[in-house]
Amino acid sequence: MSIYGASELARSFRTVRKNTIITAQEIPEEQYGFRATPDTRSVAETLIHMAVIPTFGERIHFNDKIDTFVGFDFFGVMGAHYAAEKVARTKAEIIEMLTVNGERFAQLLDGVSDETLAETITYPPGMEPAFKTRFEMLLSTKEHEMHHRGQLMLMQRMIGIVPHLTRHFQARVAEIQAAQK
Repeated sequence: MSIYGASELARSFRTVRKNTIITAQEIPEEQYGFRATPDTRSVAETLIHMAVIPTFGERIHFNDKIDTFVGFDFFGVMGAHYAAEKVARTKAEIIEMLTVNGERFAQLLDGVSDETLAETITYPPGMEPAFKTRFEMLLSTKEHEMHHRGQLMLMQRMIGIVPHLTRHFQARVAEIQAAQK
């Protein structure tokens, strides 16, 4: 029995991406160049990174459907992704990338069979773990985005914005406290 499969992956990815898009919308475009420190990604670069990363999963699991990373040009593929982060884009263009790439990835997730999710991808000798399932790797796309959204939420705080998830939590707490009085 599977309690977390393709439809749950797709649904949870859509939720994470929805919150990323809200975060992107709330940050003023004039703050898209903000960096927490000089050696970190800017808001725009972080958002573009988040928009592009699912295309790596698309390539690995849906287009090329690799079963091993032995001989795979990881740095060549990721180099193209990192180069995309440096391309100047408007806030609207970045939000469009997040929207389009996110929904395309979610639709791909929605159609994956349990058998495909159980397949393993072998890592090069000496790497730990020696392999991962497609499920683990596809789930890590969402986890990766949540990691970077946490960075964005800290940057929001640094520029004087209370993140929407925090505001919603504070409102729920206030409602509960008011109901208890």
